[in-house]
Amino acid sequence: MSKTSLPQGTRDFGPEVVRKRNYIISTIKNVFELYGFAPLETPAMENLDTLMGKYGEEGDKLIFKILNNGLSDPKNTEKAKIAFENVLQGRNDKNLTERALKYDLTIPFARYVAMNHGQLTFPFKRYQVQPVWRADRPQRGRYREFYQCDADVVGSNSLLNEVELTRIYATAFSRLGINVEIKINNRKILAALAELCGSPEKLTDITVAIDKLDKIGAEKVAAELETRGLNGEQVNTIHQFLQISGGNAEKLTSLRSLFAHSSTGTAGITELEYILGYLPAGQTNVAIDLTLARGLNYYTGTIFEITALDVQMGSIGGGGRYDDLTGLFGVPHIPGVGISFGVDRIYDVLEELDLFPETVSEGTKVLFFNLGEAEARKAFECMQRLRDRGIACEIYPEQSKFDKQFRYAERKRIPYAVMIGSRELEQNNCNIKNLSKGLQEVISLSALDAYVFE
Repeated sequence: MSKTSLPQGTRDFGPEVVRKRNYIISTIKNVFELYGFAPLETPAMENLDTLMGKYGEEGDKLIFKILNNGLSDPKNTEKAKIAFENVLQGRNDKNLTERALKYDLTIPFARYVAMNHGQLTFPFKRYQVQPVWRADRPQRGRYREFYQCDADVVGSNSLLNEVELTRIYATAFSRLGINVEIKINNRKILAALAELCGSPEKLTDITVAIDKLDKIGAEKVAAELETRGLNGEQVNTIHQFLQISGGNAEKLTSLRSLFAHSSTGTAGITELEYILGYLPAGQTNVAIDLTLARGLNYYTGTIFEITALDVQMGSIGGGGRYDDLTGLFGVPHIPGVGISFGVDRIYDVLEELDLFPETVSEGTKVLFFNLGEAEARKAFECMQRLRDRGIACEIYPEQSKFDKQFRYAERKRIPYAVMIGSRELEQNNCNIKNLSKGLQEVISLSALDAYVFE
């Protein structure tokens, strides 16, 4: 019999981990609600043609496709065999697969907006917290199944939306206690770079290569650009662009000089200046990063990426503007902009830096011991009254030795034990023990209703 295991790149989450994850998600959700965003959910799977061609060449390779059901039918099996040969040659075939697990939350959201635009109030601000799947190579901080927390605004061209999303990032990570750098760039600037190279049609090739800079280094990026059809002079132009340095003001000055004759580049620079102009005094963690490209095809304006400053980790958030994403689904001219939080990587950062609050893993506050049939009935009655006060309680289900019930409380990190034995039942009182401090006191059962469990 083979050893029981999980699919590679997936994980189980025990109670302590789930509570920590819930802390992250609830913190981010509260910020979304604070900024006027409403919740939304979409299915785990989408039609394959909804997803394919939306994430660029690299992204399409990472989409988990789902085999059609009913393949046990001999007629369908024969079709599937032929379809499989087509797939091996790089062609999709609906006789084998028509659906896929969603790669992210943005494209399904665009599909939702396209299907429901007649009933929505614009600008429509939604947040979404659900798992997504990518057939990526598992590694530290990168999983095949993971949660995303997204916030998007559609139906508005205003750059105030970008300002608000920048502030959402700053607020959420401040509440989580993580020091971050909020990196911003603009796809119009990258489009202007492609124009400067004399190959505007190479924008996707350029951004896909640049997006790998921090992973593979400048030399390999240059080599990839050459394999994508750019000549030495063009690669050198891109290299010089990536060498622009200094603070935000210095970078903007250099960009204005470089793209003085480019209306596309000037538009991107102006948008960055607008966002930076709304920063509160003293906020220094928003930085222009010209190496930021985000290789997804659908971005058209401002792009974001978030990195934690005190730990070696990949990006823990990212997003950008996509001014006609719903046009992919036959409903053009609905602009949008959105951001995403990487819950799994945020968890790893909080764990490594020991930033989770001490109380985050608390569950049951009070354990009532089971010391006999009549005693358990009275304990159950008292427990229900504490639950009515909002205090998490449980009763040990079997009548067992004290040691066993104490060990149960210790292993579950339950801070208080309430014991009602035969003597306490006769005297209408109970023993309360603070297990963390080792203190014990006797109080009346009526006083238990008002007892403060710290």
